[in-house]
Amino acid sequence: MNILVTGGAGFIGSHLCDRLMKDGHDVLCVDNYFTGSRHNIFHLLSNSRFEVIRHDITFPLHVEVDQIYNLACPASPLHYQYDPVQTIKTNVHGAINMLDLAKRVKARILQASTSEVYGDPEVHPQKEDYWGRVNPIGPRSCYDEGKRCAETLFFDYQRQYNLDIKVVRIFNTYGPKMQPDDGRVVSNFIIQALNGEDITIYGDGQQTRSFCFIDDMIDGFVRMMESEVGFYGPVNMGNPQEFTMLELAEKVIILTGSKSKLKFCPLPTDDPRQRKPDIGLATRNLDWKPRVPLEEGLKKTIAYFSTLMEK
Repeated sequence: MNILVTGGAGFIGSHLCDRLMKDGHDVLCVDNYFTGSRHNIFHLLSNSRFEVIRHDITFPLHVEVDQIYNLACPASPLHYQYDPVQTIKTNVHGAINMLDLAKRVKARILQASTSEVYGDPEVHPQKEDYWGRVNPIGPRSCYDEGKRCAETLFFDYQRQYNLDIKVVRIFNTYGPKMQPDDGRVVSNFIIQALNGEDITIYGDGQQTRSFCFIDDMIDGFVRMMESEVGFYGPVNMGNPQEFTMLELAEKVIILTGSKSKLKFCPLPTDDPRQRKPDIGLATRNLDWKPRVPLEEGLKKTIAYFSTLMEK
C-alpha cells in the first residue's frame, strides 16, 4: 500500500515508518520538524519506497494514498505549551485536513489520540467509555481538549460521510529516538542520571504512570489499522502495569549506575495523579498486549541516550 504518516519524523512516527517499510509498503512521511527530526528517518532517505515532504498539516495536503496515520502534534507538555494556539490548530485544523484527504481518496485513516482525553481521572483504571475530567481552560488544555475535539471530528466524519476511521488512545510510551529535551519523565530521568544530576520528582512522587515500550505501541497501531471494517475504537493502547515516579526514578538510577539524588519540586498544574489503561478492548479485538517489561525497555532506551551523548 501507499501509506501517509503525518508526524513521521517524530519519536513514534519514525518507528512507525520503519515498521511499515519493513512490511513492504510505500511510505510518505510528512513533518514540519517542530519536534520531529530528520535524524530519525535519515536511514530511510535512500530507499526508493520512502518519500518525505516538509509540510504543516494545518494547511491542506493533496496526495494519493491508501491509508493515513495521523500522528502530527507535539506530545510533551514542554513542546505543546510552547505555542498552545498552534497546538490546537494542529489538532483541529490538522484533523479536518487529513479527514478531508481521506474522504477524497477513500483512504482508511487512524487518529493517534491520547490518554490525556481522560484528564485527571476519577476512575481507575481508565476504560474507553469513561468521558474524562479535563480542565477546558488550563495550561494543558490546548493538547487535552485539542485531542478530544479531534476525536469528535473523526466520529462525526464517520457518521456523516461513512469514513473508514480508527482511533487509538496512547498512554505513556518510551524508547529510542525520544528527544533528550522533550520534558517527558523517562527521558528526563535518564538524561539526569547519565549526567549525574539530581533527578527531578514533582510532588511527592506517588503519582503513577504506565509505560509502554515503543515496539509494542507500533504493533498495536498496525493491528488497529488492519482490524475489521466497522471497528472504529477508541481503543486504549498502553501498558497496564503501573509505577510511581519514585519507583521509576529508582529503576533508572540502578540501571545507569548513577549517583544521582532525588530533588522534589512542586507538582505542575492539572498534572494527573493516576494514569493506567484498561486494555481489555485491545486484547479482545486486536489480540494485542504489551510484551516488553519496563526494565528491558529502559535498558534499550538508556543505551540509546548513552550513545547519543557520546557523539
